[in-house]
Amino acid sequence: MNSKIVNIGLVQMSCTDDVEANLEKAIAKIREAAAQGAQIVCLQELFRSLYFCDTEDPHKFSLAEAIPGPSTERLGALAKELGVVIIASLFEKRAAGLYHNTAAVLDADGSYLGKYRKMHIPDDPGYYEKYYFTPGDASPEDSGYKVFNTKFAKIGVLVCWDQWYPEAARITALMGAEILFYPTAIGWDNTETHAGRNDEQYNAWQTIQRSHAIANGLHVVAVNRVGTEGEQQFWGGSFVANPFGSLLYLAPHDEEVVHVQEVDLAQSEYYRTTWPYFRDRRVDSYGPITRRFID
Repeated sequence: MNSKIVNIGLVQMSCTDDVEANLEKAIAKIREAAAQGAQIVCLQELFRSLYFCDTEDPHKFSLAEAIPGPSTERLGALAKELGVVIIASLFEKRAAGLYHNTAAVLDADGSYLGKYRKMHIPDDPGYYEKYYFTPGDASPEDSGYKVFNTKFAKIGVLVCWDQWYPEAARITALMGAEILFYPTAIGWDNTETHAGRNDEQYNAWQTIQRSHAIANGLHVVAVNRVGTEGEQQFWGGSFVANPFGSLLYLAPHDEEVVHVQEVDLAQSEYYRTTWPYFRDRRVDSYGPITRRFID
């Protein structure tokens, strides 16, 4: 088996209410990752600001921007300078009254490859995302799930709440993704004192994503934010799993981290032939999955 080595950079960081300072901090950490040999660098969800979806506030829409736009221009120039691919999660203003939670991909030559608009939008205490974001869809304008053919790998990008849905991971893998990236913003309620409950929540989050790696025979990279914001203690814990779900790297819960992890994409061939889930799929039997519920 010939190796296909790619170096993945994870940037797990805390944020403040200073948008420009957050962007400069992310840029500095991308530079740090590139200096360590990173070829693809993933930032966390909505890294330019505090996680603003903890309340429903119409003033927060001012944080949004066009994509492509100011942030992708700066990050594109950085990608070209450093020769790295950058995955950047941004608050997109598509039109007046129409906003998305969007991940943009900049290739290693600085070109803008496109964007993925988050498909699954939560609405829970502290995570009022339906107030802010219209979900992506399968229209010609969005084209649903996407794979980006970057210089170093074909990558799929899904965002946070998407990570709980095996359908999203499966479709993106079937489209040819070699790595799945999940920019994320998730944490514990900092008024919750039950340590076991916190552990259970984090373990479920990690387990579901590792299961996507196993079921689809590819590497999964989850990049979460860290730090206390309002009532949330973002739990960090960013990680890289190989195509059989084994952890190659696990970040701490309470520290900023820039980590570069070597992965061998050729492992997918081994795992997919040894455990041929794609071969044995019964595509003729899956029609009911498109129904909301089966009575």
